[in-house]
This record gives sequence, C-alpha cells and structure tokens, in this order.
Amino acid sequence: ARYSVHHSGGQTDFLVNQTIGGNTWIYLGRFKFIKGTHPDSGKVELTNGNDEPGKYITADAVKFGGGMGNVARGGTTSNRPRFVESARYYLQYAGMPDTLVYSFTDETSDYRDDYQSRGEWVNYLMGNPFGPNKNREAKGLGIPVDLSLAFHTDAGISLNDTVIGTLLIHSTWDADSALHFPDGVSRLANRDFSDILQTQIVEDIREKYDPVWNRRGLWDRRYHEAFRPNTPAALLELLSHQNFLDVRFAQDPRFRFDVSRAIYKAMLRFIAERHQREYVVQPLPVNFMQAEFSGPYQSTLRWRPREDPLEETARAEKYMVYTRIEENEFDNGRLVDKTEYVADDLKPGVIYGFRVTAVNAGGESFPSEVISVCWPDTGNGVLIINGFDRVSGPAAVSSGNFQGFADFIDMGVPDYYDFGYTGRQFNFDSRSPWLDDDVPGFGASYGNMETKLVPGNTFDFSYIHGSSLRAAGSGFTTVSDEVIMDHGIDMTKYSLVDLILGEERETPAPKSFYTSDFSAFPAELRQEIDQYCQQGGNLFISGAYVGTDLFDKSPVDSAAIKFARNTLKYFWRTNYAAISGGIAASDSVFTDVIPESEFNTKYRPGIYTVEAPEAIEPAHADARTVLRYQENNISAAVGYRGDYGVVVMGFPFETLIKETDRHLMMKAVIRFLHGNH
Repeated sequence: ARYSVHHSGGQTDFLVNQTIGGNTWIYLGRFKFIKGTHPDSGKVELTNGNDEPGKYITADAVKFGGGMGNVARGGTTSNRPRFVESARYYLQYAGMPDTLVYSFTDETSDYRDDYQSRGEWVNYLMGNPFGPNKNREAKGLGIPVDLSLAFHTDAGISLNDTVIGTLLIHSTWDADSALHFPDGVSRLANRDFSDILQTQIVEDIREKYDPVWNRRGLWDRRYHEAFRPNTPAALLELLSHQNFLDVRFAQDPRFRFDVSRAIYKAMLRFIAERHQREYVVQPLPVNFMQAEFSGPYQSTLRWRPREDPLEETARAEKYMVYTRIEENEFDNGRLVDKTEYVADDLKPGVIYGFRVTAVNAGGESFPSEVISVCWPDTGNGVLIINGFDRVSGPAAVSSGNFQGFADFIDMGVPDYYDFGYTGRQFNFDSRSPWLDDDVPGFGASYGNMETKLVPGNTFDFSYIHGSSLRAAGSGFTTVSDEVIMDHGIDMTKYSLVDLILGEERETPAPKSFYTSDFSAFPAELRQEIDQYCQQGGNLFISGAYVGTDLFDKSPVDSAAIKFARNTLKYFWRTNYAAISGGIAASDSVFTDVIPESEFNTKYRPGIYTVEAPEAIEPAHADARTVLRYQENNISAAVGYRGDYGVVVMGFPFETLIKETDRHLMMKAVIRFLHGNH
C-alpha cells in the first residue's frame, strides 16, 4: 500500500506491507502541517497501485499525533499525552487482546501489569510460533522482531565520587522454564546480546566520559522483560537514578546521544554476528556548515564529514541535502557525492533553510544545524555566524550532604527539547531516605513540569535572526563558528556580522578532569572578530553569557578581558541581572524605533528560558548603554560607534517574545551600526 503524506514541505511516500501488522498503528513519520484546512498540504492519501489478482488494499484509519490518554481508571483518564502513559494503556489503545497480552496477576495493579505486558506485546507482534506465552499458536501480527530491549535505570547510592554503573539482565529460561526459543535457538543468545551490549556501552563511556565507569554484573534472572519475549532480549540498567554522579552523566545530552549510539551499535553487531553478515555503522552528523553567495541568485553550501574515533566503519560515503522554504517542512532531500552543493534560482526576499546528513551503507546520520540564506538586493548582505552549539544538563551543586541540580542557576540546554523534566528539585539532603512515593527523599522535585516539552537548542536560530534582517531590508547568509575559527571565510566581505551566542558558555564535564566545552569566545574566534573590527566592520552580538565567559574566571589582565574592553567596548558587571524580561531603550536610536520590549525568562513551549541575563556597561568614551532592564535600570546592552561599530546584548536576541519586537530591535541595531543617529 502506498501512503502519500502531503505536508508543508511537499509529498513523502511510504510503501507499507499490509500483509503484516494489521489491527494496530503503523508509524510513518513526523511532519509539519500548516494550521487549518489545506487540501493540498494537509492530507494522507492511500493509493491502490496493486496489480496482483485477488489482492486488495484496505484502509480504516489515519491518526495525526499521539493524542491524549483515553483509558479510564477510577472513573477518569490521566489527562496526559499518551506517550507518557504506561505501556499497559498504550497496548490497550493499540488493539492488543487482553486475553493474550495482559497478565492479570493483580487486577488492581496497572503498574505491575505494565512491565509484565511489554514482553508479551513483543510476542503478539511476532505471532505463531513466537506468540504470547498464554497461546504460542496465536496468529498475532506477523511482524518479524530480531530482538527486544528493556531500557531502565535502577536504584543505588555511592557515598564517594564513583558511579554505580551499568548492569545487564538476561534469562536463559522462558516462561515455561524451557532453554530454547520456539525456533530451537538456544536462549543463551540472550546472554550473548547482553554481553555485547554491556561491553559496547561501558567501553564507549570509558573512552569518552569516565575511564573507571563501573561494569556491574551479567545477571541471569527471571525478570519479566528478560524471560517473556520469545526473541533475544535484554534488560538494561544503565545507571542509578539515585546516585548523584550517575545522574550528572544522565542529564548531559551528549552522554545520552553517545549511550544511545552504543546501544544501536551493540544491536547491529549482535544481529550481524547472528546472521554472519558484515555491518556498517551510520555516520556522525556533519559539521563546519557554511553557505556563500557564489553567483546570481545562487548559494554554495559546504560542510565537512565528522570522523568517529570509536567506529572505523562509520565513514560518510554520500550526503543528503534538505531544503526548506520559509517556515515550511524540509523537502525529501537530494543525494550528492561531494561535500558541496549549489542551490540555484534563489528568489529574492525568500528565506531558504538547508541542513545536511551523511549517508553510508549503514544508514543516515542525524541532521546538521540549519543554515539559512536570503538573497540580498545589493552587495553580499549580512553574515550570520551561528556560535550557539551548546547542549548540556543543568547546574550541579555539591557540598557535603547538600547535592543536586540547581536549575535556578543554570537550567542547561536540551538537545532540541527535553520531556524528562518534572520540576525543580527541593530535597538536596543526600541523607534523606525514601519512605514512600509521597515522601521520596533525596532528589525529590516538584511535578509542575511533568508532560511539558522543555525547549532547548534547535540549531535553527539563524532563521529567526534572518527573518528580522529581511524585515529590516537586508539579505543574509549563514556559517558556523567553526568555519570562522578555521579561517574558512572572509568576514571583511560583509559590512555587518550577526554573531548568535544564545546560551553558549564554557560548560564543565560531569567529571572535573575532563575538559570543558562550549566557550562563547574561544581564542580563535576572538582573533577573527578583532581583525574584522579593525578593518572597519560592524558587529552585532547577543547572548546570555557574553560577559560571564570572558570575565568570570579570567585574570584581570587576561587576553579575554582585554578583548571585551578594547574590542567589544564593555565591562561585565554581573549575571542574573534581571528576573523579568522587560527591556527599555536608553539611546535615541533605539527609543525612536522600539522604546520597550520583552525577552523570555519563564517557561514557554516555543523558546528556551533565559535564567541568567548579563549586566554589561560601556568601557569606552564613545560607547554607551542602549538598553536597560526595566526592573532595576541595569545596563542590558552596549553600543559603540567609532572606527567600527559594535552592539552587544546581554540576552539572546532570538528570545525576544514578539516577532514584531525582534524586527524593530534589528532595525534599531542596524541604524545604530550604520551611524544613523
């Protein structure tokens, strides 16, 4: 059956084998649709393209989104998105027969039935002869399943600076104490899978994060998710959610990515070895993204593949270039052989977004950051530099028995978004025991953020900046800061440079002996900016840590502080300069254009929270405060106009809440830098 999804980026087709998987939902993908009714870009078509006699295409439902929980317990539903409900409720909605899937060992405990039903769901997906243990001959859905993984964290506390580590659980017996799967394969395959999985995870973590990460045991136990599946299965206890150091790692998005990649590699190796086949690991995302105008209505994109030091097969062979027009969905992409792509026929005044993935025989990488361009009416337009690469967990505090995560200091930056945040921690006493679910002890947090998606780094803020540049009459192109630091582009070709720093700041690793990452102003970037300014350029910088990263840990006479004072023309006074986001203009150029505005300091679904805006003050006679925080009149932005121009904001431009305010603010910045005052 051919399903065609018509979305804001075009049409994406899927071929679905309807001889298997009937009577449940089959996931197609994630797409962006325009609000309202749009027959051309908001529909799913099922095409009967079959030519075989006696074969028919049928359709009964199409579902958009996961929906809200609709299974009633105690006379009410959960009133939560279905994806955060238990497996018990999901299976009920997905059409799994209760007589085969649910255990009913305790009809009053959905919690117990939740974890007992998961393995039987795997069996029902496969069906005869691998069917549910209540009836192995049940037809099921006929979907072949190579293996099953239960992903857990478990309990445990270490009082010293070590992790509890990683435990794997398997079972060499099935529900009937048999030692073989229904096809005769030994259930020792469960142990093989567990061993490969634990080895891969521990070795990768030791290489990248903690050389003494603890490898715990390989347990042969009759845990439900280990013994119920009639296909090779393992139960992973990655780390301890009670131990502070373990959770510091778990809160880091980079750690999550690398652990997830280790799990994927272990699955791949196990399946390849089982079938005596070679394997190739998918590449890592590309970096060093840049776009330059290279001809009339033409832009050339360039990038670099990223080597994986942990996996020699993960080399890029080709690349997919995806294009987005305005705020629509990305298209289906174009396959290219080189690390370069020429986009032709750019329409003036239209914003194009590009992202790139690496491809090899093992699959496709995660996408790169988004590079946005808009053809300028004259000249080269504005150069946007994306310097906001940071993803991180929240600030960690530890002093004696006082331990925990202080999101009021730094909430961290989710990778795109995070849905695991329940609320601010309030119990920091590591001696506080768990008594019951109402008194959970150490680590207890509020629940006001449960089910909410917390926005983070979308790697797409060049579009927000660019749309305001366009509103101010400027075209633009975008490069990553790595390109600038590698001398990959001549900044002096551009009369104005917009440096996006967002919440970029030097961020320590979970263990102190590892190097920090995400400095807002690395030495190489400072050097390039200084040279650009000395050539008479105009520079716009915005970010939440533009002063902290230069002044906070540096000696008074350091090169970093001299750069801030002598080149950018500001002093840093404090972070946490304001708790509300009200901004008032204090310079005539800004007052004439946008006297007041507001940036985001609270939870909003569409943009990350700024918890630590900076107070910066002029450091030169020709520099002046151009914006102030309304609540206390502290200097929020500094402008300088001399041999070159600089405007530096102590908060991220993209977090201004109203689009009209962003457009007007950009207009004021450009007027100031061009000397229209």
